[in-house]
Amino acid sequence: EKKQMSNSSSITEFILLAFADTRELQLLHFWLFLAVYLAALLGNGLIITTIACDHHLHTPMYFFLLIRSLLDLGSISTTVTKAMANSLWNTRDISYLGCAAQVFLFSFWLGAECCLLTVMAYDRYVAICKPLHYGTLLGSRACVHMAAAAWATGFLNAVLHTANTFSLPLCRGSAVDQFFCEIPQILKLSCSDAYLREVGFIVVSVCLVFGCFVFIVVSYIEIFRAVLRIPSEQGRHKAFSTCFPHLAVVSLFLSTVMFAHLKLPSLSSPVLDLVVAVLYSVLPPVVNPLIY
Repeated sequence: EKKQMSNSSSITEFILLAFADTRELQLLHFWLFLAVYLAALLGNGLIITTIACDHHLHTPMYFFLLIRSLLDLGSISTTVTKAMANSLWNTRDISYLGCAAQVFLFSFWLGAECCLLTVMAYDRYVAICKPLHYGTLLGSRACVHMAAAAWATGFLNAVLHTANTFSLPLCRGSAVDQFFCEIPQILKLSCSDAYLREVGFIVVSVCLVFGCFVFIVVSYIEIFRAVLRIPSEQGRHKAFSTCFPHLAVVSLFLSTVMFAHLKLPSLSSPVLDLVVAVLYSVLPPVVNPLIY
């Protein structure tokens, strides 16, 4: 083990959690993650290519789906690639800057994704509840503005979290109990009373997620009320079928993120933390293309 430094300014690298001690298991982990990563690349790549190339799909709904796939690719590339490289080369370290970059990018993708799911709920709401105004409320300029707002929120979220996390003095070593630089695990290395920072981190995250969640729920209450007023069963079925993929993706995203960050400390164990991290950082980018 490297000599533990006294404060964060002299920490030049962090030690990530290894999935396995034996070489065979490390390589197995590498191949598993490679398969998962390629599945995510293939699924999201197909969605992006199909939407970009087919003029019939140049509608707000598919425009937002394309951006969602880009966010998924970004998020899985941020976490999985470094873990794969470490398993392949039998190392565990990540540079201080590399760790900060992971925290920044992952916070960015998650924040933007949360906002984009909200925008997609608004798109379904307008399509079903105000179909006559769809063209004006969701014109190409409005769509670009909404997408830009989602990216900007993600960027702000990332700046806040990264600055907050890396401004703390770290004196409890440099070993991060996770396969990527996850904020709660880095906060555990802090020697100052990080409790308040951690509460602040959770409050900001919960406000963002809760705000999006409330907006999505309200949108869907209106959507269901409108759908139930459609006289024909075929019409109702068609309206529901356009909403189902989005609802499934929202449920997957919110349940995994909330469980990861709001589970009780008493439930915390290295194995559970690892499984939960894989669930919310690796599973959605692979499953989302299948759902859509």
